Amino acid sequence: MPISKMTKIITGSKAETLDERVLSSKEPVVLKGLVKNWAIVKQGLKSDGNAIDYIKSHYNGRASIASIGSPEINGRFFYTEHGTALNYKTRKAKIDEILDLIQEGFSERLPTSYYIASNLIDSHFPGFRAENDIAIPRPRVNYPLEGVRAGIWIGNRTTACCHYDASDNLACCVVGKRRFTLFPPDQISNLYPGPLSPTPGGQVLSMVDLANPDFEKHPKFSQAVEHGEIAELEPGDALYLPSMWWHQVEAQSPFNVLINYWWSNSAKHMGPTVNVLYHAMLSLRDKPENEKQAWKHIFDYYIFGDSNQAGDHLPEEAKGYLGEIDVNKAKMLRAMILNNLNR
Repeated sequence: MPISKMTKIITGSKAETLDERVLSSKEPVVLKGLVKNWAIVKQGLKSDGNAIDYIKSHYNGRASIASIGSPEINGRFFYTEHGTALNYKTRKAKIDEILDLIQEGFSERLPTSYYIASNLIDSHFPGFRAENDIAIPRPRVNYPLEGVRAGIWIGNRTTACCHYDASDNLACCVVGKRRFTLFPPDQISNLYPGPLSPTPGGQVLSMVDLANPDFEKHPKFSQAVEHGEIAELEPGDALYLPSMWWHQVEAQSPFNVLINYWWSNSAKHMGPTVNVLYHAMLSLRDKPENEKQAWKHIFDYYIFGDSNQAGDHLPEEAKGYLGEIDVNKAKMLRAMILNNLNR
């Protein structure tokens, strides 16, 4: 039951003048050739060796976290059989050391899997962004926004299994080819999320093997397939992936490099939303059903509906937390929550 829908492709976009409207659609879109003029892309098109030498030329020698999997996992970084551990190891390593190990494996039919994930570029590759960068357009607001994080992903032929991220993502394929398999956020129950711990990078993985799904074990996955789509990226292409979309990423070449930008257009003083999920597990999930349904209405009123409706009928001086949450109110709310949790 293959996924037949292909992600929408836009041509003609330029890294120097990225249109904010492209990033406001909240639908995935492939930006064909967006970063084709980057120096790393040009070096990679010459050869993998050229790309590796170029990366090393900007590397400052700081250690990073490398994920290393035995040849038997065939590049698929996942859980062990019983889901209580991960099927690979992580260790601190020098990035040039990992690049050498990847290069040594080019001649092997089934090499050891190496993956350096989401390493901040500025901390390890000073000067790299002078020749390989893009400005993410941001809205003009009267409060500080969360910053943009630029990361580099380096590895051989690997699969980052299906998961979601809380931030918007611009994923730029710069060396090798990548395939993204995408599902909208409402497909979560059809993707059979795995345990909350352990996880690679803090994000839960779908338990479905997308390359060989077991429809007897995961029958609802057939519904997810109907809503899925595929994005194929060549060097120089980019994918805009809205926050909370599930995605599996397959690096399809012996050597692969991806540069990505993560950001959120929410206020900097807002906390991680996953904290709400954990708090709800503690305080709400196991309440009697009638109470849960009542709280669902309350959350719809205060949180998921129009954010102004709960305070619109109140005088301005009486709105309190029902009005705009600024930095000071955020600090007060955080202190109140911590105080209540520590009782």
